[in-house]
Formats: sequence, C-alpha cells, structure tokens
Amino acid sequence: MSSLPGENFEVRQTSTTDDYHPDPSKSIPLTPARQALIDDIIALYSCKPTINRVKRYTPDCVYDDQFVYANDRYKMAGQWFALPKLFNASKNEGYQISWTFKIIPKTATINALVSLSLDPATVDSDFIQIKYHKDQANDKDYSHEGLGFSFKKWQAENVVKYMNNPEVEHFKADEKAGKEDVRRYGSGTEEGNAPKKDF
Repeated sequence: MSSLPGENFEVRQTSTTDDYHPDPSKSIPLTPARQALIDDIIALYSCKPTINRVKRYTPDCVYDDQFVYANDRYKMAGQWFALPKLFNASKNEGYQISWTFKIIPKTATINALVSLSLDPATVDSDFIQIKYHKDQANDKDYSHEGLGFSFKKWQAENVVKYMNNPEVEHFKADEKAGKEDVRRYGSGTEEGNAPKKDF
C-alpha cells in the first residue's frame, strides 16, 4: 500500500556473487516512463542532482547504501546534492559507477547492485516514484545494526545540516514525513532475512 512509510518496501537479498558486472543483453525492455526513471537515477549518480530528479522519491522514502541510511527525502536530498561538492565526477560505465575524488586524484570503480522499490500509487504513471532505494556493494545485505549502521544514520542526519543549499531546503518539510523504526536483522545473510539470489 502506497500509504505505508518507505521502511515497508525494503528488498532483502544475499547474492551468490559480488560480481555485479552488467550484461545489457539481459536487460528487460522498459516503458518510456520507466526508462525516464532510470535516466534520472543515473543522472543523480553522475553528480547531476536537480529538484525534479530528487522528486523521483516519495517524502517518506529510504535511501540505504554502505555509507548512508537516510529515512526521508530531505536527508536523501542532502546526499545527492553533496555529491558534486565531494567528487569531481562520477561516470556511468554501463550502469557501473566510478567515483573520482576531488581532493585525492584517485579513481575508484564500484560494482553495485541497486534495487529500487517503486511506489505502488505511481507505478503506472508518467512520473514513477521510489519508496526504497538500496545500493549493495558486495554479496551481503545490511544488518542495520552495530557501529557501522550508527555511522550511516549519523552521516545522513548531519550532512543535510551543513549543506546550506536552496535545492535541499526545498525538501525541508519532508523530514516530518511518516517513518517507522529501522528494521534490524542481526546479519546480512539468509539468517538475517536476506534470501540468496543468483544475479
């Protein structure tokens, strides 16, 4: 149900491999509306945030990766608009993202499995929105426990405070969006409700 907060839309999965190299020949055909969604998400990863691209997410969305757990669109906007301040560039290499750091002249290639849980209320519309965005960088899912997770939450809550960016402030009201307690799993394996999948 679309009225439920983003926490309800989390995908749980453990991969049989940490090699997520894409094979475009296996891609399913997308409708124009779904391709537009993917194009906007790739643009966000490519350090090109805009208000309209961030509106691809519902106010109560969750963004969950190895560094961040942002449980509303305001905190998540802070993350997307911070990227161009932190990195010189992010290049899409067949949906494989490479970061180029501003301070350290080093390029890192990151293979990631990105899962987008779509808002049921918009899934057939011209402007599809996302309830839960998960970005996994290895074969394990997240436990949402321990010091690492505490840092992820701290980072999401504090980056937005120091952005001083009108585009981020556009989403300020979203910090009051409905949310639920973080779901904790004990581990990122099958025992932590992350079924194994072959990608």
